[in-house]
Amino acid sequence: MSLLELVVNPNPGRKTLPDCCNPETFADVRAFHRALPGYQPTPLVALPDLAKELGVKGVYIKDESKRFGLNAFKALGASYAIHKLFPDGNVGLTVTATDGNHGKGMAWSTHRLGGHAVVFMPAGTVDSRVEAIRAIGDTEVTVTDLNYDGTVATAAAYAKEHGGHLVQDTAFAGYEEVPQNITLGYSTMAAEALEELAALGAGEPTHTFLQAGVGSMAGGVAAYLAETCKNPPAMAVVEAWESACVLESIRQGKLVTIEGHTQTSMAGLNCGTPNPQVMPILQEWAEFYLRCQDEVTFRAMRRLAHPGPHETPVVSGESGASGMGAFLAVMDNPDYRKAMGFDENSVVLLFSTEGDTDPGHYKEVVSD
Repeated sequence: MSLLELVVNPNPGRKTLPDCCNPETFADVRAFHRALPGYQPTPLVALPDLAKELGVKGVYIKDESKRFGLNAFKALGASYAIHKLFPDGNVGLTVTATDGNHGKGMAWSTHRLGGHAVVFMPAGTVDSRVEAIRAIGDTEVTVTDLNYDGTVATAAAYAKEHGGHLVQDTAFAGYEEVPQNITLGYSTMAAEALEELAALGAGEPTHTFLQAGVGSMAGGVAAYLAETCKNPPAMAVVEAWESACVLESIRQGKLVTIEGHTQTSMAGLNCGTPNPQVMPILQEWAEFYLRCQDEVTFRAMRRLAHPGPHETPVVSGESGASGMGAFLAVMDNPDYRKAMGFDENSVVLLFSTEGDTDPGHYKEVVSD
């Protein structure tokens, strides 16, 4: 069984970005986040032992388990979208569908402003992720018997019926502004990472791996890097094997939905339909698309938990470690390594997008 598949973008333009992806908007996002209570840039962890082992100049991973005490990055998008949706701060009813981290970020962003959040989760969601959301204020959580896409439809119908505001990270006809602002909110991760790389004297990254469920995080970070870097890095989109909707959309040249109940431990990547807003960004700027089996991310989880002698441990969950896992698997494959242009001058930027959001499973994996 293959653990990793690489698809090369046949025609990356790497020239244009949506109008909203501009320096002024990115500055507004950053200023908003900096003003939030408890804001601190999350750490960028250097992995010099791994870099030496793989024959590259540097490997760095951004530890988003430290974001606002929420164990994941998603509050960056939800908080900015809610800020733009309720500029006067009077938040009413918010509704979303989530595999876990987005719902937690949305509930936190709603609760801190006195609003009420209702969250729907797909079938098979583990109890720890459900309870982490329920623990935030008076958030209502319902686990459906549907897959992710079906759960999104349920959340949208509930918001319409109850006069609530849908806060979802994927766009559809007539629903564009909120997901656009969620995507823009994720740019803060990239902004911090570039500042931290500069402070470490590492310069700009030559390569980055961006995990994708619907692709909004990948799109937001890719857009920021494309707009800001003098020489934007080679970008790879990483997905779970069965739910690689971005990769399949690129392969088939059209928006593709992966039907049914797909199986993966990478819950945050288990989405069947890409966000159509970010597909132009990912098609224009990403050069590589990867889908990986669960064992790929398990390997990275273990490596981050048990680092080299000159490295700091990072607690990285199943979705969080998938970018690093894909990087490690690429470096094991001489053809993939060559195709992606890795050499002794490569500087690799990775994002650990979550911590141990399923603590029991995390312990099982890293104890192997």
